[in-house]
Amino acid sequence: MNPEQVELKDAEPREAEAAAAPVPADTDATEADVSEADLDQEEQEKLPMTGGGGGGEDPAENATSTGEEAEKNGAVKLKIPEDEEEIKYNGLSKEELLRVAGTPGWVWTRWALLVVFWLGWLGMLAGAVLIILRAPQCKDLPAISWWNKGPLYQIGSVQAFTGGRNLKALEQKVSSLAELKVKGVIVGPIHVAPADDAVSLRFEEISPEVGTPGQFKDFIRAAHRKSLSVVLDLTPNYQGSSGPWFSNVSITNVAERLKSALVFWLKEGVDGVQLSAVDQVAALVPSLWTDIRAIIQNGTEKKVLIGVTDQDNAEEVSALLSDTGVDLLVSRVLRRHPPDATEHAQTIQLLHLSHNQTALAWSLGGRDGGHLASLVGPDLVRLYQLLLLTLPGTPIINYGDEIGLMDEGTTFPMMLWDLESNGTLQERAERLSCRQFFSGQSELRGKERSLLFGDFFLLHNSSSSLAYLRVWDQSKRYVAAFNWAEEAAVLRLSSKLLPQQAVVAASTNSSLLALDATVNLKRLQLGPKQAALLRFPYTG
Repeated sequence: MNPEQVELKDAEPREAEAAAAPVPADTDATEADVSEADLDQEEQEKLPMTGGGGGGEDPAENATSTGEEAEKNGAVKLKIPEDEEEIKYNGLSKEELLRVAGTPGWVWTRWALLVVFWLGWLGMLAGAVLIILRAPQCKDLPAISWWNKGPLYQIGSVQAFTGGRNLKALEQKVSSLAELKVKGVIVGPIHVAPADDAVSLRFEEISPEVGTPGQFKDFIRAAHRKSLSVVLDLTPNYQGSSGPWFSNVSITNVAERLKSALVFWLKEGVDGVQLSAVDQVAALVPSLWTDIRAIIQNGTEKKVLIGVTDQDNAEEVSALLSDTGVDLLVSRVLRRHPPDATEHAQTIQLLHLSHNQTALAWSLGGRDGGHLASLVGPDLVRLYQLLLLTLPGTPIINYGDEIGLMDEGTTFPMMLWDLESNGTLQERAERLSCRQFFSGQSELRGKERSLLFGDFFLLHNSSSSLAYLRVWDQSKRYVAAFNWAEEAAVLRLSSKLLPQQAVVAASTNSSLLALDATVNLKRLQLGPKQAALLRFPYTG
């Protein structure tokens, strides 16, 4: 053996000892090193263990191999016993359950739960019945006709309303009329009626300058599609100066001819008729007037008969309303100059107490009486709009009153349709604002029961201010307050029906009284020529 072999042989035991010797831990090792070592150990555990001392193998080789495997594995392979067989729980059998359920304890428990359940159910039933019995009963809604559900819009001159055109142009304006939230349109008169000439009167013919029968039918159909009813004014002598029914000598003949004309136009689809000077015809030819009423009011469909009178005395108007039997009577009871709030209050009270509000109609101008802005002044137009739309009864608005149209020398001025180009910037803005105010209050009146058919209670009146309450059952309540004076006013409203405060629902001057603002009803401040509508909830 040469020295190199001896040196190599001596080195092998030293290497084995070095491999078997423990390696000191590195105190500077990081957590990453430790984790890596753990992962290596897991991999090593997956390798097979080698046994020592197999038959015929060299012990030295076995020692070397054992040392190498120990260096690779570093762990002992263990045999893990298999999991024990899972124990299944089958519960109690049917027989066992029946034996347990029949024990006294369970029997009494079931009976106790059953009794508690039924006692609770009966208690809830009794509570529900008690709530229903103690709850306030809702009032039955009153029977109203279509003309009580919103304003009626008077078009006394088709040519003036359409800008010199005819019934075809009127049909094209139906959508604009529907935007105002009105319920009906009073048209005409449009029949052939030469001034003061009873012989040439033709109730069933349409004046050529107004249009044709076909155009009128188209207008009626278009209006009905927009849920607008059409009332035809059949006042006989509407262009003459000898009176609406010509002279007393001719009134019998004219009234007799009117009867057949009524049958004709009702078949054409109109929803009612308006007649002026009903006090005259009812007094002079009462039997014919009874026939006229029967033709209009006794049909299978609800048709309205509107009478017009020049009377401005509340007592006379009340008597005439009873004597004529019309569905609505247009008068001039609110037409006072200068306006007197005390007189307004007395008039409203008298008519409201004497008649069902479904028979009351409120208007200032009428067909040929002039427009609102000319009668009361431009600065009071919205005040009167609010007054007409909140009184108990049916408001009748003259065409153009929604924008403050002035008469300008004639009671049939041309309607202004292009509101964005006519007049100064301020005038255009005022007309648009006025129209929006009218349509908003008209819509509100149609939706709120207190305004539609609610009770009326006078709260306050003086020579220049007025306030009243509209109430229906459990609906929202409304207070309408008005100040006609040139200076501000403070209204001290007090009633057991009123709360301390209310919210502004509408105001003719929002800079003085803003919408949705809360106001003190015991000290309600209104600006000069201002009106406001206030709401408060039902509280039981």
